[in-house]
Amino acid sequence: MSAPTNQSGAHGGPAAQNPATDARSARAPRGALREPALIVLEDGFVLRGSAYAATGRTVGEIVFSTGMTGYQETLTDPSYHRQIVVMTAPHVGNTGVNDEDPESSRIWVAGYVVRDAARRASSWRSVRELEDELADQGVVGICDVDTRALTRHLRERGVMRAGIFSGDALPAGAASMGEQAVEVLLDVVRESPHMAGADLAREVSTEEAYVVDPTGEHAGQEPVATVVAVDLGIKSRTPEQLAARGVRVHVVPQSTSLSAVLALEPDGVFFSNGPGDPGAATHEVELLRGVLDAKLPFFGICFGNQLLGRALGYGTYKLEYGHRGVNQPVLDRATGRVEITAHNHGFAVDAPIGEASVAPFDGGRYGRVEVSHVGLNDNVVEGLRALDIPAFSVQYHPEAAAGPHDAEHLFDRFVALMRERSTTTTTEGEAR
Repeated sequence: MSAPTNQSGAHGGPAAQNPATDARSARAPRGALREPALIVLEDGFVLRGSAYAATGRTVGEIVFSTGMTGYQETLTDPSYHRQIVVMTAPHVGNTGVNDEDPESSRIWVAGYVVRDAARRASSWRSVRELEDELADQGVVGICDVDTRALTRHLRERGVMRAGIFSGDALPAGAASMGEQAVEVLLDVVRESPHMAGADLAREVSTEEAYVVDPTGEHAGQEPVATVVAVDLGIKSRTPEQLAARGVRVHVVPQSTSLSAVLALEPDGVFFSNGPGDPGAATHEVELLRGVLDAKLPFFGICFGNQLLGRALGYGTYKLEYGHRGVNQPVLDRATGRVEITAHNHGFAVDAPIGEASVAPFDGGRYGRVEVSHVGLNDNVVEGLRALDIPAFSVQYHPEAAAGPHDAEHLFDRFVALMRERSTTTTTEGEAR
C-alpha cells in the first residue's frame, strides 16, 4: 500500500491538534498527585474528577461507547472527530497502545472520559502507555468520574455538547464546584458548535489519493475488481478487507469529482464511514447520485449508508443518543439471522421498514428500495438495498477490527455484485 503520511487511512504521520482542544501542558500527573478536573454538560450537569492525559480544555459532543475492548480502534476512528467519548467499561488502558491496531494516523476524539485509568499496561503487544499516547497527541481527558451516572444521564437526556477542563483551564473556584466558576465553563460549552448541520468529512479525508493493491493469496496477481473508495473518514481495515479479496482499491478524497471517479474505470464504488451530519454533505450526495446513474455497483457503510438514503430521497435524523460500541444486535430481514455488530453513528435514515418502497428522489428515478437490516434495540434502520439498481449499504461496521466479525461477509457480497455486473455487461456486449 502506498499512502501519504497524513491520511486518515494510513498508520504513520504526525498527530494534528484537535481544533476544539486547548492542551496547555504535556500530560496530567498520575496516581495520587493528579490535579482536579471537571466535566461540564450544556444542561448544567457537572462531575468532578481527576486530570487524565493532557491538561487544558476541550469541547465537543459527548457520547458513550459500550465496547469493552478495542479502545485503540475507537480513539483512531475518524468518525469520532469533534466528539468527547465516555467509556462505559470501567477499567481502560490495561492493554496499552501498539502500532498494529490504529485505524488511522492519529487520535481523533476531542476528549476522553474513563472511570479507572490503568496504572500501567500489561499486554505483551503494548509498546506505549495509553495515557502517554493521548497526552502526546494533545487529547484532554478526565478519570475518576462515575461514568455509569454520566452514561445514564445521556441515556435520559440525549447526547449534547460538553467540555473537559483541567489545569490552567480551571478558573478560580472551579475545583470546588463554585457556582460562578461553573457558570463560566458552562458559557464555554454553550458557545461551542452543534453536531447537527456540521459538514466534517472534508476535515478528516485524505488529502491525496492512494492505492491499496491485492494482498495475501492475491498479491502480485491481476485484481478481481477495481474499487474507488471515497474517504469520508475511512478506517484502514476497510481497504484491507477488500484487498484481501483480490480487489485493487483507489482511496480518493472526499472532494473528488464524478469525472475523476469514472476516469479510474472502477467496477464498483464504496463510501466509507465518517463524522458529521449527512444533511450537510451535499457534494457527497450529488457524487453518489452520479454513481447510481452510471449503474456502478455501490456499497456504503455507516455515513455511506446515510448518504445512500439521502441520494435515494429519504430523510435522515439525529438519534437521541446514538449507537456506539461493539455489541449491537441487528436483524438481517432477508435471512432472519441476528448479527452482533459494531456501531458508531448519531444519525439514521428515515425509510419505511415494512414493504419495499419507491425511492422518493426525482419521481422514483432509482426504483424500489427495501430496508435490509433493522436494529433490535430500537428498530432503527441499519441497512438499505436497492432492488432495481446495484446498490446496498449498512449502518454498522463490517470491517470492525476489534470485533465482532459477524458481518464481514458483506465484503464478499460487494465483490459478487461487481462480478455479476461485469458478467452481465460482457454478455450484453457480445449480444450486440
